[in-house]
Amino acid sequence: QVQLVESGGGLVQAGGSLRLSCTASGNIFSINAMAWYRQAPGKQRELVARVTNGVITNYADSVKGRFTISRDNAKNTIYLQMNSLKPEDTAVYYCNLRQDRGTINVWGQGTQVTVSS
Repeated sequence: QVQLVESGGGLVQAGGSLRLSCTASGNIFSINAMAWYRQAPGKQRELVARVTNGVITNYADSVKGRFTISRDNAKNTIYLQMNSLKPEDTAVYYCNLRQDRGTINVWGQGTQVTVSS
């Protein structure tokens, strides 16, 4: 029973930066991957960035060069540093954890990111 808590969302002007954090607590074991997803109104949820077995394996093409995913194993935390934000980055950002050979998926509650023009 893992719980994920996200923070760091907010409103920022285009070109600005935000750093999201996601901390896992509870029955933490056999973690395979942690990731950031986002979902804009009327759009399908999409993968933003993911760390699988300690290796960054995925970035969405739309965020390459602007976003960076990182991890702090001691704190069971991942971060998403978002630079050069664009209005099209506006979405609810969700933390995801995959556990036990991928048989368990846990989602955070989401944090709103709004980028103004």
